[in-house]
Amino acid sequence: MLTIGLNVVYVLLLAALTPWLVYRRVAQRKAIAGLADKFWGRVARKNPERPCVWFHAVSVGEVLQLQHLLAEFSRRHPDVEVLLTTTTATGYEVAREKFPQHTLAYWPLDFSWAVARALRSVRPQLVVLVELELWPNFLLAAQREKVPVILINGRIGAKSHRGYARLRWFWRRPLSAVTHAAVQTDEYARRLVDLGISADRVSVTGNIKYDRVQSDRANPHTAELRTAFGLSTDELVFVAGSTQEPEERFALDAWQTLRQEIPALRLLLVPRHKERFSAVARLVTERGLPLLRRSALSAPGKASPSGLPPVLLLDTLGELAAAWGLADIAFVGGSLTQRGGQNMLEPAGYGAAILFGPNTWNFRAIVEALLARNAACVVRDADELRETVRRLAHDAHERQRLGAAARAFVLAQQGATVRTLELLDAHWPASRSLPAAA
Repeated sequence: MLTIGLNVVYVLLLAALTPWLVYRRVAQRKAIAGLADKFWGRVARKNPERPCVWFHAVSVGEVLQLQHLLAEFSRRHPDVEVLLTTTTATGYEVAREKFPQHTLAYWPLDFSWAVARALRSVRPQLVVLVELELWPNFLLAAQREKVPVILINGRIGAKSHRGYARLRWFWRRPLSAVTHAAVQTDEYARRLVDLGISADRVSVTGNIKYDRVQSDRANPHTAELRTAFGLSTDELVFVAGSTQEPEERFALDAWQTLRQEIPALRLLLVPRHKERFSAVARLVTERGLPLLRRSALSAPGKASPSGLPPVLLLDTLGELAAAWGLADIAFVGGSLTQRGGQNMLEPAGYGAAILFGPNTWNFRAIVEALLARNAACVVRDADELRETVRRLAHDAHERQRLGAAARAFVLAQQGATVRTLELLDAHWPASRSLPAAA
């Protein structure tokens, strides 16, 4: 009955969304990537004769988290086929770039027929979900098929916890299908236990994001970006990354105001979504400012006839992590909007002086840790952003102190990937286990 009820709810939701889907397809010429495959649960494997572990990462951030973990997992289990699914088109594009050696597909919609067909087609020995991808029909189908389901790098914010808690009676059965939940913090563990997962099936392994954080500014990718953008070592780089409307405008306002008193200040904008790359480019050019786009680079950026160096726009996917290595001052977007913030670990690892807005509930634990160590600054509006950039641009000692504290915090947290791999090995079905690589 639960499965039937969920199907009815999903059909009603899909019917309500149909006008919007048609509008996107006709007016905006944007199709929902992989919709038919998602609806029918079509997932094809490359090597069906081999054992398979199914990893699911909803979008770009979760896909990137898996880089080190999947590399080490494949080293330990070279004969296992890794299936990686994503929900979003951008996530799929990044997965195709980062993991060409693995089998890629879209995650099925949570209709009972779709998840059942996908599981029968894949026949995984283990399903690994990243962060909080808990879909009830999928969990129940995996339980019926006796497939272990492991949640890794799990997190559940206060707002999400309250929402789940209102339906605690509903979630009790789907959550019983979670074999084990490996979470980032003690607080997240307590919340999952409160929702009904028994304490012996929850463990704290830390955040695997820390392990993939680069700390060497001289790495080849960052060095290539510096050369491509024509940035010299005596310039002060202000990176506004993972931004949403109107955060690019705030950063641009700050840069324009400060350029006269701080001639060495350069601005690099990195919008969160590729759909906004052109809009952000227009925002710059409509002000009469020179612009250098990463996607159109043919030569290093030079000063324009006006005497101003160009504003830099990173309008390519998968390069933000390296771009943070250019930052002396880093504003992490999604935090002056209602997005809830974006990942600030990457600029922290490089030792940038980090700024973000007050709306960072998606990264509450990381934010609290950084602020407790006096390793970041909160800016509450465009004016505070401008004045904080001004203060840090003039105060090299404080800028470097903030960056050093943030970098030390990141390095002290690493090790979650190894703990997560040990957990996956421990839950590998004994009858189908493979020896680890030497």
